[in-house]
Amino acid sequence: MNVVDSSAWLSWFADDANADRFAPAIEDTEHLLVPSITLTEVFKAVLRQRGETDALIAVAHMRQGRVVPLDDHLAIAAAQYGMTLKLPLADSIIYATARTNGARVWTQDADFEGLEGVHYFPKA
Repeated sequence: MNVVDSSAWLSWFADDANADRFAPAIEDTEHLLVPSITLTEVFKAVLRQRGETDALIAVAHMRQGRVVPLDDHLAIAAAQYGMTLKLPLADSIIYATARTNGARVWTQDADFEGLEGVHYFPKA
């Protein structure tokens, strides 16, 4: 299973220098978990940069994976990861979603660098 961080989604949608690194996880929708927080972050970023139509198209693609809502158990796990690993709130939710579901995180966000179960690619 794979969890793609918001930064990686935005890289892929922008077709930037790292986009091909994230394509295997994004395009394998059968094994793709999408934390609900990534829908929020990606929709907001694309809405700001390209408008509502493109933002809706982006989240429609993301919804091809299995969207994982933030429930009480995941919220507590995220808080624990946030404290112990010093992760920002959204990143802690993304990481908790991956760890709880036995998935790997794909990202270019330096906050994840060196963490267990993470495919980290520095921004190109």
